[in-house]
Amino acid sequence: MVGGCIRDYYLGNICKDYDIEVYDVKSLHCLESTLEKFGKVVHAGKSFGVIKLHCEKFEFDFALPRTEKKVGLGHQGFEVTTNGNLDFCEASLRRDFTINAMGYDFKNKKLLDPFNGRIDLEGKILRHIKDETFVEDPLRVYRAVQFCARLEFSMHEKTFELCKQMVSKNELEELASERIFEEFKKLLLKAKKPSIGFELIKELGILKYYPQLDALIGCEQDGEYHPEGDVWVHTLMCLDEMAGLRTGDDYKDLYLTLGVLCHDFGKPHTSEIRNGRITSYNHEKEGVEPTIEFLKLLTNEKKLIEKVIPLVQYHLAPFQLYLQNSSLKAIKRLATKVNIEELCIVCLADCKGRDIPNKEKCDEAVLWVLNNAKELNVHNEKMQSLVMGRDLISLGIKPGAVFKDILEFSYELQIENEEFSKQELIEKITKKFMVV
Repeated sequence: MVGGCIRDYYLGNICKDYDIEVYDVKSLHCLESTLEKFGKVVHAGKSFGVIKLHCEKFEFDFALPRTEKKVGLGHQGFEVTTNGNLDFCEASLRRDFTINAMGYDFKNKKLLDPFNGRIDLEGKILRHIKDETFVEDPLRVYRAVQFCARLEFSMHEKTFELCKQMVSKNELEELASERIFEEFKKLLLKAKKPSIGFELIKELGILKYYPQLDALIGCEQDGEYHPEGDVWVHTLMCLDEMAGLRTGDDYKDLYLTLGVLCHDFGKPHTSEIRNGRITSYNHEKEGVEPTIEFLKLLTNEKKLIEKVIPLVQYHLAPFQLYLQNSSLKAIKRLATKVNIEELCIVCLADCKGRDIPNKEKCDEAVLWVLNNAKELNVHNEKMQSLVMGRDLISLGIKPGAVFKDILEFSYELQIENEEFSKQELIEKITKKFMVV
């Protein structure tokens, strides 16, 4: 066994994915024919000498020892040579960090640790293996960031310097956005303190690729509501709060955390001094466009982006409703625009991600909105319309532009008076739109 499963064993973390390197095997075909006896075999990385084996609840990556040589740009720009006669130390030179280059020899029942990875684990240090091989893949800059955040390790001085050099030479530009996003996901979903990673992103100069994040630095806020500092500091504190509010559903946690990351993107465009105080009116709405721009740098997943946008646009709504002691109608209307239960999580992270006294007010406000939404059964979806398009057709109204106006009129009446029956709503429609 090699790599992350050994690292996680010594860290006391549960692991379900195992990498196994097989020595003294003549060919990949020979390995494949043996593995087929134990379960389903998938050729996920055959060009790299990797075969996946699915067996019960576990997944194993079997590979032959290999060497890699950089011959072009991108993750496919490597010349890969598999060689079952390599020794473990030589095969491990292609790996990124010492803590990922340990192995366990089943035959001789001993730890293989040619680069003292276990010492670095104990010292909480992330250290690269070899200068020449480390810089061949610029994705390792992002990997270094997410590992430091997830493990709460310090980056070795020389490793930091090599990462910074790759950034300054614009070598990160050769990376596909899909690969970068995978490392962002690990940072956002696995770190207890994502702020550690984002501070490294800042220190390494990576923010030049993300102007929406860079603009948060130095964007001052009102000291009464944000004594912690500028929008960058506040955002990082919110991310750490969000880490403690994760639901356990990775996809949901991803768009919730992205909502937290992007929630104040509108402040640099709206902040100004009024009557001696810093304000940022309408920053939640103005934050939508920079949110879209930022997310498109990472992914083309339209559904994911659509999940994040309303969380940014309405992140202030729960507190506004609470402070104004708004009517239940206002909560119903909010439910037509965003999932209230999810919005409350983002709002709570926003509220607690600052240095204010009496943070229990955050929970009080969010619970007020959420409990009312649950009473109305609109916490996860909007109120169901009584009058549907088929009802309008039965009235003799032909589908067209007027359909939307009539349905919106009916739904607004339903919100205003939930005691209206479907028949009463149809009568109102008939009268309003002169339906015969």
